[in-house]
Amino acid sequence: MRDETKCLHSGYTPKNGEPRVVPIYQSTTYVFDSTEEVGSVFDEPTKALIYSRFANPTVMAVEAKIADLEGGIGAMCTSSGQAASLMSILNICHAGDSIISTAQIYGGTFNLFAVTLKKLGIECIFVDANDDDETIRKAFKPNTKALFGETIANPALTVLDIERFARIAHENGVPLIMDNTFATPVLCKPISYGADIVIHSTTKYMDGHALQVGGVIVDSGNFDWTNGKFPEFTEPDESYHGICYTETYGKAAYIIKARMQLMRDFGAYPAAHSAFLLNLGLETLSMRMKQYCENALTVAKYFESSDKIEKVIYPGLESDAGYANAQKYLKGASGVVSIVIKGGKANAVKFMDSLKLASNEVHVADIRTCVLHPASETHRQLTEEQLVAAGINPGLIRFSVGLENIDDIIEDIEQALANV
Repeated sequence: MRDETKCLHSGYTPKNGEPRVVPIYQSTTYVFDSTEEVGSVFDEPTKALIYSRFANPTVMAVEAKIADLEGGIGAMCTSSGQAASLMSILNICHAGDSIISTAQIYGGTFNLFAVTLKKLGIECIFVDANDDDETIRKAFKPNTKALFGETIANPALTVLDIERFARIAHENGVPLIMDNTFATPVLCKPISYGADIVIHSTTKYMDGHALQVGGVIVDSGNFDWTNGKFPEFTEPDESYHGICYTETYGKAAYIIKARMQLMRDFGAYPAAHSAFLLNLGLETLSMRMKQYCENALTVAKYFESSDKIEKVIYPGLESDAGYANAQKYLKGASGVVSIVIKGGKANAVKFMDSLKLASNEVHVADIRTCVLHPASETHRQLTEEQLVAAGINPGLIRFSVGLENIDDIIEDIEQALANV
């Protein structure tokens, strides 16, 4: 099936007389006929459902749909995108290990990697997405377990050269983990370019309606966990009856381990109703992404024509530094445009406060146009040096183009710029 069809039909196929729409299984627990049967599920948790901290039929339908869209072997939904980022790392790292990440990532992820993981004894080494191969290779240590990047960085909008980063990761025997939130599988499928693990904040375009927070981890099933660097996959897990993940689950070892260990212990699983709402968003994802891209390109070109704008960052523009990578990896440059307004922070705030249609809010990738000033909002915890490393100028505005009539969006921008 093509993506448009997968968005509607993947993950759930009703049988004769069953509901057409994915049902909401609003239950925390499941009943068995005997104690022996319950015990057998603890021995082999993929045998049946037992408790909704691990899995739920409504959520499982969404997981299957997202895995199909990304071309993965399996997926696990989480209660937030941050939880997905954290678990994707903790599933392969422990105290004393390190990871490498591009600096051009979401501010919350930057803080998670630079501060919180450090408290857990996991070092994050940051590189620039545009560093040459040799510079990135030099960042690797014997204890490095993963390379991390974003398909389209938030809010720098850098488009990662996925094949290059996958090659470098695999040369060093580690997986490439890609955050595909801004592109979604409709615009880019990182697994097809060599990525091993894909994560999303489903709160953004996948949900699309600002209804519920969520995340997901997708396993490609392609990485060789038996290469000697990941003994926790090849040696018995004493916390789960001595199961050896690669022997028992083969290509699905990563995603099964994430569920059996991390979801068991952290319980960051979404509610059935949240998954139901996410599925409604997914059903229109393919059509929405096409319109986001069309509207955003028009807005980017308008900003580019204004003498009040110092710089426009949008990979869909031929003038953009990420244009070549966008042409290679993306079917559209998504719906987010970053601009640097002349006059710095003061004028950025003036412009944003003058908007009438667009909402000033801490969100992005919504059906409604919204704006945010990263330096004073989402990335305010970063130092000046870290802001520069993340590609954030004090005058930078993240403009998330919605699905309103494009003429109304342009007119709102025009009247707001008149006040600057």
